[in-house]
Amino acid sequence: QVQLVESGGGLVQAGGSLRLSCAASGSIFRINTMGWYRQAPGKQRELVASITGGGSTTYPDSVKGRFTISRDNAKNTVYLQMNSLEPEDTAVYYCNMGIMTSTLLGRAYWGQGTQVTVSS
Repeated sequence: QVQLVESGGGLVQAGGSLRLSCAASGSIFRINTMGWYRQAPGKQRELVASITGGGSTTYPDSVKGRFTISRDNAKNTVYLQMNSLEPEDTAVYYCNMGIMTSTLLGRAYWGQGTQVTVSS
């Protein structure tokens, strides 16, 4: 059984910063790519940032230079540092991890989502 628990969302003014965390627990053998997605009302879920097991990162142009993803493999945790937040960043943010369990079964797992609201 694997569980992802997110924290760090909230309400912030435009130009402010937030840091999201997502910790995985359970019978984990290895975690491959970790990522953050977001979904605004009436819109499709979109990738915000991803980081491979080797540390390579990917960002869409909309957040490049403002958001930074990082991971702590010892803690099975992924972080998203969000700076210079804009009202357009308002959404529910979800973490995603590609996890192989101790039974060597692998699939993608999702966090429960955390609300980020940026006021203008």
